[in-house]
Amino acid sequence: MRLRNVKGAREKIQSSSFTINEDNEEALIRKKGKWNLVFGNDYPIHIEIGMGKGQFLMELAKRNPHINYIGIEKFSSVLVRAIERREAEEETSHIKLSNLFYIRMDAENLEQVFEQNEISRIYLNFSDPWPKERHAKRRLTSTRFLQRYNNILVPDGRICFKTDNRALFDFSLEQIEEAGWILEKVTYDLHHSEYNEGNIMTEYETRFSSEGIPICRLETYRKC
Repeated sequence: MRLRNVKGAREKIQSSSFTINEDNEEALIRKKGKWNLVFGNDYPIHIEIGMGKGQFLMELAKRNPHINYIGIEKFSSVLVRAIERREAEEETSHIKLSNLFYIRMDAENLEQVFEQNEISRIYLNFSDPWPKERHAKRRLTSTRFLQRYNNILVPDGRICFKTDNRALFDFSLEQIEEAGWILEKVTYDLHHSEYNEGNIMTEYETRFSSEGIPICRLETYRKC
């Protein structure tokens, strides 16, 4: 899907109090290992990679004030929509989500920005399937990315992955096994499973579910 450029998106992102406003890459890297200082507390930090328009992460932040959240999105045209949605939400509800920040960056740079044992949970929701075989390493559940997650997660940290793409889900199961991680809470039809309780739907999930498309979900963690 081609993303439409949004005029002024970069400027709005840089000026927003919801984002980590570092146009200087080195300044962002200096926060590595110090994200507790950014939030002003020692609560666990959860991140969502490819946060889209932010519906999922905003709801999580509302429900869990004692968990810090960081949304990561590489496309300015998408992130600016998340900022606008949150502005409207906070203005209406008068609830300020001080436990949620956004970063515009590529997931390939995770290890430059987060320290070992700094992240407690990673959410991957409806990630780009990169269907061509030659692009398999770009998939966010490939062994290549699992190694990156390994280098920032706490010892018992979890990855939670949801997708409507069965081929990507099967690929992910294979990659997790190859990497030596442990699978738990695996389902090919989340909304008709025991794991649906407390589930927060993303924008894509709401649409796919309304069309009768089953949602696959898994959690995985490393062997200690």
